Amino acid sequence: MTVILVFFYISSGFFWLLLLYHCVLAVAGIYERLTPSRYPIPERYPSVALLIPAYNESLVLADTLEAMRKLRYPGKLDIYVLNDGSTDHTAEIARFYAEQVPFIHCIDVPPGQPKGKARVLNYGISVTDSDYVAVFDADNRPAPDCLMKLLHAAVSTPKAVGAVGHVRTLNESRNFFTRCIALEFSTFQLLMQAGRWRLFRLGSLPGTVMVVRRDALIAAGGYDPNALAEDADLSISLNKRGGQLVVVPEAVSWEEEPETFSVWFRQRTRWMEGNFYLIAKSLRHAREFRGRAAIDAVQLLSIYILGVLMMTYSNICFLLGLTGLFAAPSNLPLLLFWFDSWFILFLQLLSAQMLDKPRFRAVDLAVALAMYFTYAQLWYLVLLRGAWRYQKRKRKPIVWDKTQRFGKGLDVSA
Repeated sequence: MTVILVFFYISSGFFWLLLLYHCVLAVAGIYERLTPSRYPIPERYPSVALLIPAYNESLVLADTLEAMRKLRYPGKLDIYVLNDGSTDHTAEIARFYAEQVPFIHCIDVPPGQPKGKARVLNYGISVTDSDYVAVFDADNRPAPDCLMKLLHAAVSTPKAVGAVGHVRTLNESRNFFTRCIALEFSTFQLLMQAGRWRLFRLGSLPGTVMVVRRDALIAAGGYDPNALAEDADLSISLNKRGGQLVVVPEAVSWEEEPETFSVWFRQRTRWMEGNFYLIAKSLRHAREFRGRAAIDAVQLLSIYILGVLMMTYSNICFLLGLTGLFAAPSNLPLLLFWFDSWFILFLQLLSAQMLDKPRFRAVDLAVALAMYFTYAQLWYLVLLRGAWRYQKRKRKPIVWDKTQRFGKGLDVSA
């Protein structure tokens, strides 16, 4: 019984520390988002090569390029659609816009291995010449001032090597599932990231809606072509060299998210598989991490796994408290652990919604209340399948495993 109590105290202490850390991050993120960013206008706007990796993106590419042609940027801007052997009408759409708009170009990426987004981006970097490199996914619809705000922050912030913006969900109102995805992004890829920037001056690349200084990108070795989570890998490399990635919530772009469980499950499994690859890679080079870089690496690499572990502990406490199989010492009800876990997550979700939405509706409250019991529990399946696929495929070449697009009736009214 003594061993059980010792384990209970240690695991409970770790659980409460993690909850406290996430509370602090959320409060710092709220403060950061409520504090208006004032970045000075640069004397000279640097040149930008905006890369759009594209493989069979005909359902969404035209809308994306329509948004891209409306970008307001006073400096030299060139937009490159990197067509990686698409078999649909992606190339035709890109060439049509290249003929109509002088700063849009279609580049056919030569065949090569390993296939995937990272290799395509490396090729785009190699054939362009600009001060900064921007990356947007093929389903993104940036606001006209999005790129300009990213550059204002990146150029004027000391030690900054780049900046990242705010990814909003274009098809949020489609169904309950897309509402949960939108809330996940708003909370964990913006609110918590804004908190990390406020507290530690740490930011991470989301893989889209981002700019990076070219010389810093080349010094970091570019993208790892074997990494499925190429954005997290590059974030670690840049932070390890002392560079800062400024978080700019005001730089907004909308993107399409999965509308069905099967598409979401495949996408998130790929992310989890990539996370396992980066954990293994980082452990092989653990001596290279010091100070802020170590904090950043641990945060990025453990976010999925620690989240599932916290939820597991909370669920176990719920079951034990409900059944009475284990009596916690000091008359501390086990159900309190589960309730605090749910309640803190609920407050984080609610805060993110209220910061993002001009008007808060009953459906938003319902999604925030239900998300822990529904959407969050699906991450058990993602973790298990991601680990299995990593073990199965870690010696096999990377291939394009892109997210299925829907590209119909999209709106930003939610």
